[in-house]
Amino acid sequence: MTRLLILRPEPGASETARRARSLGMDPVIAPLFEIRPRSWKVPDGHFDALLLTSANAARNAGQMPDLPCYAVGEATADAARGAGLAEVIAGPSDGQAALALAAAHGHKRILHLCGREHIAAEHSGVTVVRHIVYAAEAAPELPANARAVLAGSAVVMLHSPRAARLLSMLVPDRSVIRIVAISAAAADAAGSGWASIDVPAMPRDEALLELAAQLCKAGTSQMTGRDR
Repeated sequence: MTRLLILRPEPGASETARRARSLGMDPVIAPLFEIRPRSWKVPDGHFDALLLTSANAARNAGQMPDLPCYAVGEATADAARGAGLAEVIAGPSDGQAALALAAAHGHKRILHLCGREHIAAEHSGVTVVRHIVYAAEAAPELPANARAVLAGSAVVMLHSPRAARLLSMLVPDRSVIRIVAISAAAADAAGSGWASIDVPAMPRDEALLELAAQLCKAGTSQMTGRDR
């Protein structure tokens, strides 16, 4: 069976690997980033709601338990609940959509806890205050176990455009590597030359894994791909 390479940081990587094994895959974890939390204090001023666009930010959001929280995806929502946030709304596909949902609920001043690298969501009539609570430090080279996997036939999961860009810089020969990317933006960031690139219908880890399982078991895509 083709091996699955998981590049996302911990602790998300181990959770993805656990799900992959339950689907019959043989995953290898080789994070391209190390998450480094930053100490922070709640900014001055009143806030109506909290916006969380990643589980890593959610794990550092425990200082804000009384605000309604709009989280991108179920994984981020679960991390927010684990951090002690009581009112968590799992928003749709991305930060922009989650912010629009918060605005539709009448929130006017929103605190966005985020990583050092982030997408700045904006919405008319809403003041968004961004506060960096962690940094994802990139690896200078591919981990040794990743190089070993990529020496053969492999399926690689990409959970972000930043990971896609970094992988494209670190891999010299991509012609036998199949990519499953969490979003069209991540697929585009990976560039060209891969054996194939596929994107699930929904930007969720579970959907990404289902697609990866088909590729790993069959050795080729059984679905419409974004061949490069």
